[in-house]
Amino acid sequence: MEGQRVEVDGSIMEGGGQILRVSTALSCLLGLPLRVQKIRAGRSTPGLRPQHLSGLEMVRDLCDGHLDGAEIGSTEITFTPEKIRGGIHTADTKTAGSVCLLMQVSMPCVLFAASPSELRLKGGTNAEMAPQIDYTMMVFKPIVEKFGFKFDCDIKMRGYYPKGGGEVIVRTSPVKRLDPINLTDRGSVTKIYGRAFVAGVLPLKVAKDMAAAAVRCIRKEIRDLYVNIQPLQESRDQAFGNGSGIIIVAETSTGCLFAGSSLGKRGVNADKVGIEAAEMLLANLRHGGTVDEYLQDQLIIFMALANGISRIKTGPVTLHTQTAIHFAEQLAKAKFTVKKSEEEEDASKDTYIIECEGIGMANPHL
Repeated sequence: MEGQRVEVDGSIMEGGGQILRVSTALSCLLGLPLRVQKIRAGRSTPGLRPQHLSGLEMVRDLCDGHLDGAEIGSTEITFTPEKIRGGIHTADTKTAGSVCLLMQVSMPCVLFAASPSELRLKGGTNAEMAPQIDYTMMVFKPIVEKFGFKFDCDIKMRGYYPKGGGEVIVRTSPVKRLDPINLTDRGSVTKIYGRAFVAGVLPLKVAKDMAAAAVRCIRKEIRDLYVNIQPLQESRDQAFGNGSGIIIVAETSTGCLFAGSSLGKRGVNADKVGIEAAEMLLANLRHGGTVDEYLQDQLIIFMALANGISRIKTGPVTLHTQTAIHFAEQLAKAKFTVKKSEEEEDASKDTYIIECEGIGMANPHL
């Protein structure tokens, strides 16, 4: 078997945790033994961090696989997957490592399990350098469910940097196959809404200031829509530690969703946090794509597995997306093309169509 391991260079392209997530998920799904070398080689702290380790261990447990080299700081792992099983699985980053990134690596796998699954994910729910759980619920979930599956996500406890302590429970049932998606018609923006939150010792005024600054910023560019951002205090029994942040979502007439978000940090005034989220949303609305820059790369693995041709229209293709495409082609043998959108309305914009001929992965257990 050893001779047939797929070799992945963990230092190329995005060169970080994303390569690990995409390659181990595909390895698990396709039953491909895998070796990843030079893991996070160019990062300031090279090798595996706690959140990467918990993701790897979770995939190992999902498929009763074998994992070697999995310790903090390790730059090489080998993974031998077995049959994906459903049931209850727990992953704990023990830090503020993102539960949303744990969900990213495990979600494709459990869709092809033998039975329904419940994932108990512990760590940060609203953490830096990762989607906030609100993004996962408000944007990722409704769009990814277009591939023909449903999942349920229950936020038991919110957790923030640096303590973590959050927990979400994700339940899903397996599918026979994934449907391809076609997201090429953006429509016009019909609604803008969101939430600005404080947790722990922070006063509600911080959330109100974030929301107000965000609304002012959006109004400068989009005058004719009511912008509904709710300031709120997370309840004590559902939030661990202190944190603050904001997420704003724009919805279009064709059901496309875009977001901008930001987290409060010590010494950064609330207005600045609100404005950062608003500007991120506005930037995502300017490029004419049907998905925002954070959803792009998260859809690639599903497109690769789907049964047929998927198309999404995007703004500039991110490095994360290029990386996901590279490994989906290398490991799953899916075929992707990326080309500039030819439509007239996109002529002046940086707009692309990502097309994929999926491999039509079938669940062997159903």
